[in-house]
Amino acid sequence: MNKSASRLVRIIGVPMDLGQSRRGVDMGPSAVRYAGLKERIQRLSCEVDDDGNLIVPVVEEIPDQVDETNAHHLHAVVQVCNDLYQRAVDSIKTADFSIFLGGDHSMSVGSVSGVATQGKVGVIWVDAHADYNTPKTSPSGNVHGMPMAALLGDEPKELADIGHAGAKLQPQQVVMIGIRNLDAPERQRLIDSGITIHTMTDIDEHGVGQITRRTLEHFANYDHIHVSLDMDSLDPEFAPGVGTPIPGGLTYREAHLLMEILHSSGKVRSMDIVEINPILDNRNRTAELAVELAASLLGQRII
Repeated sequence: MNKSASRLVRIIGVPMDLGQSRRGVDMGPSAVRYAGLKERIQRLSCEVDDDGNLIVPVVEEIPDQVDETNAHHLHAVVQVCNDLYQRAVDSIKTADFSIFLGGDHSMSVGSVSGVATQGKVGVIWVDAHADYNTPKTSPSGNVHGMPMAALLGDEPKELADIGHAGAKLQPQQVVMIGIRNLDAPERQRLIDSGITIHTMTDIDEHGVGQITRRTLEHFANYDHIHVSLDMDSLDPEFAPGVGTPIPGGLTYREAHLLMEILHSSGKVRSMDIVEINPILDNRNRTAELAVELAASLLGQRII
């Protein structure tokens, strides 16, 4: 256990399932709290401030304004992300470490945009998906497949303009790890984007340790790293409770090693934990694993 000086860790919940069509991820923050996130972090000699949940509209109470934009519930998602942006700006200034609990991955437009106000931030996107669709390329119109496009200043424009107009990140500020499922137009956009991408094939060939160290070398001149952890980055054998499970993901130990090496950099100051769906889970296994991974990122060690 890490016996370093006490750090303030702030937790902010975003119980939102507006960005996808499969219900249940709005219960993700509750599942992670129930799995003992606060208590696990406190055992690492940290002070924990659980700041509760943002207010999120219930999907049944809002009109689906997809129409010609092909972005379901976009206005409501933008509203939530704007609120989260403000909370993230405050948290990154006043806490040593911030954890944003989703909810679907569209919430990361708010968290990352807020974190990015504090200088040049590197973002590690740990996900089975690139989330680099736009309304024009998305086959589903689900906004949780669009947050990275928005963060880089692409469409949907309303989402790209969270906090302030325009891009919050440049492609060189993003490294993706664990990618293994892309839509065809999204794949070409990603190839052309300039984003550094480490697919599961790269991890199979080189190992997660080498991939993680390459990522830290990429961010050698950055002061702050944000980790956006989509739990579908893990293989469904280990994380069954996700809305879009894709076989062939990270193993239990690969995910922990990734977090342990990232912690060793001393640069990670914030993270998202997203896409946990307790309805699809087995005895809260996925939320419990998320807690373990957060602890590894914060310094938990075997010895």
